[in-house]
Amino acid sequence: MADVETIRRRSEGPRFVTGSLLGHILSMTAAGAVGLMAIFVGDLANIYFLSRLGDEAIVAAVGYASSVLFFATSIGIGLSIAATSLIAPALGARRRVRARRLSANAHVLSFLFSVIASVAIWLAIRPLLELLGATGRTFELARFYLLILVPTLPILSLGMTAAAVLRSVGDARRAMFVTLSGAIVNTILDLVLIVHFGMGLEGAVFSTLIGRAAMMTVGLYGVIAVHDLMGRPKIATLKQDAGPYCRIAGPAVLTNIAPAVGNGYITLAMSRYGDAAVAAWAIIGRITPVAFGAIYALSGTVGPILGQNFGARSPSRMRDVYTLSLLTMAAFTGLAWLILALVAHPLASLFRAGPETRDLIVFFCRWLSPLFVFLGTLFITSAVFNTLGRAHYSTLLNWGRATLGTMPFVLLGGHLYGAEGVLAGNMIGGVAFGLIAIMEGYRLIARVGKRLLL
Repeated sequence: MADVETIRRRSEGPRFVTGSLLGHILSMTAAGAVGLMAIFVGDLANIYFLSRLGDEAIVAAVGYASSVLFFATSIGIGLSIAATSLIAPALGARRRVRARRLSANAHVLSFLFSVIASVAIWLAIRPLLELLGATGRTFELARFYLLILVPTLPILSLGMTAAAVLRSVGDARRAMFVTLSGAIVNTILDLVLIVHFGMGLEGAVFSTLIGRAAMMTVGLYGVIAVHDLMGRPKIATLKQDAGPYCRIAGPAVLTNIAPAVGNGYITLAMSRYGDAAVAAWAIIGRITPVAFGAIYALSGTVGPILGQNFGARSPSRMRDVYTLSLLTMAAFTGLAWLILALVAHPLASLFRAGPETRDLIVFFCRWLSPLFVFLGTLFITSAVFNTLGRAHYSTLLNWGRATLGTMPFVLLGGHLYGAEGVLAGNMIGGVAFGLIAIMEGYRLIARVGKRLLL
């Protein structure tokens, strides 16, 4: 029998259509940031414990493998975005029966598409690593890492979709527990398997695998048992909802793959400067999500809040959601930059980085990290586009950023300044696309708002 709290949650109306928008944004972001940063800390712990082994090839191997895993994870994120974009407006319009049906079908479709994607990526592991520039022992270590973790994408996708449904209903705390549980399990097992039993890369692989299973379990429990937001899947309704789902999921997946492609290109560019440069890029790739975790969480917050107000036909609140989200993101970026600049040297020492690796980490923390504000703008605006039915706008902007806003700048920067130039080119290239995103975001909200008032 459901307890009083569970019954209350199932019967309450949409949460975000009334009350302080800034309060909703901050509370949802805070809970989301804890969960996301926990999982990023888990990834950071992985590479920290591995770096303590004193084997630069292992850290570089994780860097290469992470580029491929980033690609796989981006697919899962894109599928979960489709769930939010469909379910939050349904809840905002007080159509709970429809929301339950959409939730069930979103989980089924997420699982099916991620199975297909994981098989395709698994078969392409060798050519992908060769394309990224991995060779010798580093190649073999990265290949082992991927052979085990790529097939777990369907598990991860179900956990992400469940967390997206929980955010759509406004249960930020339970959505936080989804990622938090995975991070806690991952980190504890890292300590046991890598540090205590000395299993090295094998320990990191198995701790990540079990952590993903924990995420899925906690997420599905929240959706099914706590919120009763999982109807029984039926072939007929699955066919009906597949079209709207795919119209959002397709562009959303392409949107999220774009940064993965850009990340892969940077890994390739860094590989020209040896394992030390790739190791630095791998470490920066773990530091960045932890430092800017609140911004990643904020981008996941915008969709549910904007979506409920879109469903409730409230254009003025929709515009305010976007404005307040951008201002909050800028404040978070400034705080993160200050912290990174102050701890740059101790942070590099924490990973026992060699001289070249250390210099690259410090350079990024002190001089490049503030430019993350333009990437944050792109994240938030992409959420707006996805929620308001213009997912292809996100696709165009993010692919523009990953190609025109990355490759020429990285190529030129590497030619002029080596590995430091590669890092600088990547960040500088995002400035123009961040500014374009702001203009298009406000323009779309204004157009949609006019239609809602007719």
